[in-house]
Amino acid sequence: MTLASPAPYPDALAPLLLPDGLRLSPEQFGAVCSANPQAVLELTAEGHLLHMTPTGGETGARNSRLLMRLLAWADSVGGWQVFDSSTGFLLPDGSVRSPDASLVRLERWRALTPDQRRSFPPLCPDLLVELASPSDDGPRGLTALRQKMAAYRANGAGLGWLLIPEQQAVEIWSSEASGEPLRLEAATTLEGDERFPGLRLELAEIWEV
Repeated sequence: MTLASPAPYPDALAPLLLPDGLRLSPEQFGAVCSANPQAVLELTAEGHLLHMTPTGGETGARNSRLLMRLLAWADSVGGWQVFDSSTGFLLPDGSVRSPDASLVRLERWRALTPDQRRSFPPLCPDLLVELASPSDDGPRGLTALRQKMAAYRANGAGLGWLLIPEQQAVEIWSSEASGEPLRLEAATTLEGDERFPGLRLELAEIWEV
Protein backbone atom coordinates (compact mmCIF):
# COMPACT_ATOMS: atom_id res chain seq x y z
CA MET A 1 0.00 0.00 0.00
CA THR A 2 1.31 3.47 -0.89
CA LEU A 3 0.46 6.61 1.01
CA ALA A 4 0.94 10.03 -0.49
CA SER A 5 3.70 12.06 1.08
CA PRO A 6 2.42 14.62 3.58
CA ALA A 7 5.16 17.13 2.65
CA PRO A 8 3.00 19.45 0.46
CA TYR A 9 0.30 19.57 3.14
CA PRO A 10 1.66 21.54 6.11
CA ASP A 11 -1.53 21.35 8.19
CA ALA A 12 -2.92 17.95 7.16
CA LEU A 13 -1.90 14.62 5.77
CA ALA A 14 -1.99 14.09 2.03
CA PRO A 15 -4.86 12.07 0.55
CA LEU A 16 -4.55 8.32 0.85
CA LEU A 17 -3.52 6.53 -2.33
CA LEU A 18 -4.99 3.04 -2.23
CA PRO A 19 -4.58 0.32 -4.87
CA ASP A 20 -7.69 -1.36 -6.24
CA GLY A 21 -8.62 -4.57 -4.44
CA LEU A 22 -6.63 -3.74 -1.32
CA ARG A 23 -7.58 -5.96 1.63
CA LEU A 24 -6.45 -5.20 5.17
CA SER A 25 -6.58 -7.14 8.40
CA PRO A 26 -7.83 -5.28 11.49
CA GLU A 27 -4.21 -5.07 12.66
CA GLN A 28 -3.08 -3.54 9.37
CA PHE A 29 -6.04 -1.18 9.47
CA GLY A 30 -4.95 -0.04 12.93
CA ALA A 31 -1.48 0.69 11.58
CA VAL A 32 -2.96 2.75 8.71
CA CYS A 33 -5.08 4.73 11.19
CA SER A 34 -2.05 5.38 13.39
CA ALA A 35 -0.07 6.63 10.38
CA ASN A 36 -2.96 8.86 9.26
CA PRO A 37 -4.49 10.27 12.48
CA GLN A 38 -6.42 13.01 10.68
CA ALA A 39 -8.13 10.60 8.27
CA VAL A 40 -11.63 9.31 9.03
CA LEU A 41 -11.53 5.61 8.16
CA GLU A 42 -13.57 2.42 8.54
CA LEU A 43 -12.89 -1.19 7.55
CA THR A 44 -15.47 -3.48 5.94
CA ALA A 45 -15.86 -7.16 6.79
CA GLU A 46 -14.14 -7.92 3.45
CA GLY A 47 -11.06 -5.94 4.50
CA HIS A 48 -11.73 -2.94 2.26
CA LEU A 49 -10.89 0.53 3.49
CA LEU A 50 -13.64 3.17 3.61
CA HIS A 51 -12.44 6.77 3.55
CA MET A 52 -15.17 8.77 5.27
CA THR A 53 -15.50 12.50 4.71
CA PRO A 54 -15.73 14.82 7.74
CA THR A 55 -19.26 15.77 8.68
CA GLY A 56 -20.76 19.13 7.79
CA GLY A 57 -21.65 21.68 10.41
CA GLU A 58 -25.29 20.67 10.80
CA THR A 59 -24.47 16.99 11.28
CA GLY A 60 -21.70 17.85 13.73
CA ALA A 61 -24.03 20.05 15.78
CA ARG A 62 -26.75 17.38 15.79
CA ASN A 63 -24.27 14.74 16.86
CA SER A 64 -23.00 16.91 19.71
CA ARG A 65 -26.51 17.40 21.06
CA LEU A 66 -27.24 13.69 20.67
CA LEU A 67 -24.14 12.78 22.66
CA MET A 68 -25.09 15.23 25.40
CA ARG A 69 -28.49 13.58 25.82
CA LEU A 70 -27.08 10.04 25.81
CA LEU A 71 -24.41 11.00 28.34
CA ALA A 72 -26.96 12.69 30.62
CA TRP A 73 -29.11 9.54 30.59
CA ALA A 74 -26.11 7.24 31.16
CA ASP A 75 -24.93 9.33 34.11
CA SER A 76 -28.40 9.35 35.64
CA VAL A 77 -28.95 5.57 35.53
CA GLY A 78 -25.36 4.34 35.79
CA GLY A 79 -23.90 1.20 34.28
CA TRP A 80 -23.22 2.54 30.78
CA GLN A 81 -20.28 3.88 28.79
CA VAL A 82 -20.92 6.43 26.02
CA PHE A 83 -18.77 6.71 22.89
CA ASP A 84 -18.57 9.37 20.19
CA SER A 85 -18.09 9.06 16.44
CA SER A 86 -14.30 8.82 16.64
CA THR A 87 -14.46 5.38 18.30
CA GLY A 88 -13.93 2.36 16.06
CA PHE A 89 -15.33 -0.99 17.20
CA LEU A 90 -13.87 -4.28 15.99
CA LEU A 91 -17.01 -6.28 15.19
CA PRO A 92 -17.23 -10.10 15.17
CA ASP A 93 -17.17 -10.17 11.35
CA GLY A 94 -13.74 -8.48 11.33
CA SER A 95 -14.95 -5.04 10.27
CA VAL A 96 -14.10 -1.87 12.17
CA ARG A 97 -17.02 0.54 12.32
CA SER A 98 -17.60 3.90 13.99
CA PRO A 99 -21.22 4.81 14.87
CA ASP A 100 -22.02 8.48 15.33
CA ALA A 101 -22.90 7.67 18.95
CA SER A 102 -23.09 4.46 20.94
CA LEU A 103 -23.71 2.89 24.34
CA VAL A 104 -21.98 -0.13 25.84
CA ARG A 105 -22.88 -1.76 29.13
CA LEU A 106 -20.20 -0.95 31.69
CA GLU A 107 -19.72 -4.61 32.59
CA ARG A 108 -18.86 -5.43 28.97
CA TRP A 109 -16.45 -2.51 28.78
CA ARG A 110 -14.73 -3.43 32.04
CA ALA A 111 -14.37 -7.04 30.89
CA LEU A 112 -11.95 -5.90 28.17
CA THR A 113 -8.21 -5.82 28.75
CA PRO A 114 -6.41 -2.46 28.91
CA ASP A 115 -4.92 -3.10 25.47
CA GLN A 116 -8.37 -3.85 24.03
CA ARG A 117 -9.76 -0.62 25.45
CA ARG A 118 -6.89 1.43 24.00
CA SER A 119 -7.32 -0.14 20.57
CA PHE A 120 -10.57 -0.84 18.69
CA PRO A 121 -12.78 -2.46 21.37
CA PRO A 122 -13.64 -5.99 20.15
CA LEU A 123 -17.39 -5.79 20.63
CA CYS A 124 -20.56 -4.44 19.06
CA PRO A 125 -22.31 -1.65 20.99
CA ASP A 126 -25.57 -2.37 22.79
CA LEU A 127 -27.14 0.74 21.28
CA LEU A 128 -25.88 2.80 18.38
CA VAL A 129 -27.05 5.84 16.46
CA GLU A 130 -26.24 6.99 12.94
CA LEU A 131 -27.14 10.36 11.40
CA ALA A 132 -27.85 10.33 7.65
CA SER A 133 -26.51 13.14 5.50
CA PRO A 134 -28.80 15.18 3.19
CA SER A 135 -27.34 13.47 0.12
CA ASP A 136 -27.53 9.72 -0.50
CA ASP A 137 -24.03 9.77 -1.99
CA GLY A 138 -21.09 8.18 -0.22
CA PRO A 139 -20.68 6.29 3.06
CA ARG A 140 -22.83 8.75 5.02
CA GLY A 141 -25.77 8.47 2.61
CA LEU A 142 -28.97 6.66 3.51
CA THR A 143 -28.32 3.60 1.33
CA ALA A 144 -24.87 3.00 2.79
CA LEU A 145 -26.07 3.62 6.34
CA ARG A 146 -28.90 1.10 5.97
CA GLN A 147 -26.35 -1.52 4.96
CA LYS A 148 -24.27 -0.49 7.95
CA MET A 149 -27.25 -0.77 10.32
CA ALA A 150 -28.01 -4.27 9.03
CA ALA A 151 -24.39 -5.22 9.66
CA TYR A 152 -24.56 -3.86 13.20
CA ARG A 153 -27.64 -5.97 13.88
CA ALA A 154 -26.02 -9.07 12.37
CA ASN A 155 -23.02 -8.51 14.65
CA GLY A 156 -25.08 -8.41 17.83
CA ALA A 157 -26.23 -4.82 18.35
CA GLY A 158 -29.24 -4.72 20.64
CA LEU A 159 -30.78 -1.57 19.22
CA GLY A 160 -29.91 0.81 16.40
CA TRP A 161 -31.42 4.18 15.54
CA LEU A 162 -30.94 5.65 12.08
CA LEU A 163 -31.90 9.33 12.23
CA ILE A 164 -32.86 11.00 8.94
CA PRO A 165 -33.05 14.75 9.63
CA GLU A 166 -34.06 15.76 6.10
CA GLN A 167 -37.20 13.60 6.43
CA GLN A 168 -37.64 14.01 10.20
CA ALA A 169 -37.88 10.23 10.30
CA VAL A 170 -36.26 7.44 12.28
CA GLU A 171 -35.58 3.81 11.41
CA ILE A 172 -35.40 1.45 14.38
CA TRP A 173 -33.17 -1.59 13.93
CA SER A 174 -33.74 -4.00 16.81
CA SER A 175 -32.17 -7.37 17.51
CA GLU A 176 -35.65 -8.53 18.51
CA ALA A 177 -36.96 -8.05 14.96
CA SER A 178 -35.67 -9.30 11.63
CA GLY A 179 -36.17 -7.94 8.14
CA GLU A 180 -37.03 -4.32 7.47
CA PRO A 181 -36.65 -1.79 10.29
CA LEU A 182 -39.56 -0.04 11.96
CA ARG A 183 -39.88 3.43 10.47
CA LEU A 184 -41.30 6.41 12.35
CA GLU A 185 -42.51 9.30 10.21
CA ALA A 186 -42.62 12.89 11.49
CA ALA A 187 -40.94 11.62 14.65
CA THR A 188 -40.83 14.05 17.56
CA THR A 189 -39.61 11.75 20.35
CA LEU A 190 -37.66 8.52 20.50
CA GLU A 191 -37.61 6.14 23.46
CA GLY A 192 -35.46 3.15 24.29
CA ASP A 193 -37.06 -0.22 24.95
CA GLU A 194 -36.95 -2.17 28.22
CA ARG A 195 -33.20 -2.65 27.82
CA PHE A 196 -32.72 1.13 28.08
CA PRO A 197 -35.32 2.24 30.65
CA GLY A 198 -35.98 5.95 30.77
CA LEU A 199 -33.95 6.77 27.67
CA ARG A 200 -35.84 9.42 25.71
CA LEU A 201 -34.73 11.80 22.99
CA GLU A 202 -36.58 14.96 22.06
CA LEU A 203 -35.97 14.94 18.33
CA ALA A 204 -37.19 18.49 17.65
CA GLU A 205 -33.99 19.90 19.06
CA ILE A 206 -32.00 17.67 16.72
CA TRP A 207 -34.12 18.33 13.61
CA GLU A 208 -34.03 22.10 14.14
CA VAL A 209 -30.24 22.53 14.24
